[in-house]
Amino acid sequence: MKALTREQMRRRWLALGVVAVAYILSFFQRFAPAGIAPDLAAAFDTSAASLGVLAATYFYVYTLMQVPTGILADTLGPRRILALGGLVGGAGSFLFGMAPTLELALVGRTLIGLGVSVTFIAMLKLIAVWFEENRFATMVGVCMLIGNLGSVLAGAPLSAVAQATGWRGVFIGVGFVSVALGALCWLIVRDAPEGGSAVPKPRVDRTAVISGLLSVIRNRDTWPPLLVNTGMCGAFFTFAGLWATPYLMQVHGLARSVATAHLSLWFGGFAVGCLFLGSLSDRLGRRKPVLIVTSHLYGLIWLILLSCVSLPVSISYLLFALLGLTTAGFSLTWACSKEVNPPLLSGMSTSVANMGGFMTAALLQPFVGWVMDLGWTGEMVSGARVYDVETWRHGVLVVTVCAILGTASCWWIKETRCRNIWQAS
Repeated sequence: MKALTREQMRRRWLALGVVAVAYILSFFQRFAPAGIAPDLAAAFDTSAASLGVLAATYFYVYTLMQVPTGILADTLGPRRILALGGLVGGAGSFLFGMAPTLELALVGRTLIGLGVSVTFIAMLKLIAVWFEENRFATMVGVCMLIGNLGSVLAGAPLSAVAQATGWRGVFIGVGFVSVALGALCWLIVRDAPEGGSAVPKPRVDRTAVISGLLSVIRNRDTWPPLLVNTGMCGAFFTFAGLWATPYLMQVHGLARSVATAHLSLWFGGFAVGCLFLGSLSDRLGRRKPVLIVTSHLYGLIWLILLSCVSLPVSISYLLFALLGLTTAGFSLTWACSKEVNPPLLSGMSTSVANMGGFMTAALLQPFVGWVMDLGWTGEMVSGARVYDVETWRHGVLVVTVCAILGTASCWWIKETRCRNIWQAS
């Protein structure tokens, strides 16, 4: 990329800061059901399967929007889609917070997923265009660290506020924040440095879009990062996004505050891990070894969770912090996918890799609930269903198999040595 002026460097940091705050909101909305799962179950009188559908609705639309978002980022540009996404996500948060029925809550979650689905890919596009290539993984790690503040807030803090004041007001307030961030994105974000070659045009060449997308999909080196993301990220979103808190409360007998503290440690470890592993990978000039080590530790921890073995709380806290650090390994899949595809298709290549985890969560969150409903004995506490340890083990087995798939797929990742290795045939 061409050297930027001092004003352009100031603008890129300002724009990235605004988008990073929007990303915090995206993470909060993604994991919020985990912190208030008992409240949602009681408010809408749902089974585990129905609660899974409510949480997964976000992931359904998020998954469907990944490839279109990549196309839009490469054509219309991040500025337009970020502004519109803020408005749509805000409307969804208003509706979810005020929903009197499960059906309207589902519509609200759908709009939330639609609105925030553009944030991450747009952010990757901005980083790819405004920052040097050898800093890509590091910058993604920084943004992931910041964005994960939202997931940390969706754990113990949200649970505490929901118990004190009610969960509905939280989402109405978040709706106002979302609309304000959409307006700021329109005012501050620019798609590329002035005079740069990556400035998108409003008129879209459909033939070029289709051919570009097909070239990404047909590239065999795109698929291993996609599969790693599917397994590791999919297991993370499925469990941390809904089932972790009730699992810790019902299997290990932890108080709700202690269970959500575990969740916040998972999210916090993930945030720190994204920054550390991205920077480590860039410094080493290697992607694959970092992925292999982290993914195998990740798979091992899932086997411990599957065993449902009782651990001292201090050891359990440490395990969840380590789980967060190893979960962050999948954040390298975006760089792996980007670096084996044409630079001008960075939006499409990262979105294809990114859709795996969201698609898996969309399918597995309700499926895990369905599996556990099969073993439900009819016991309820405070309006929410209670499951025995064996039933939980069946549900966690589904997620563990998914995690192991991601671990195995790391061996097929193509090493790029932190540079774009794509060559036109």
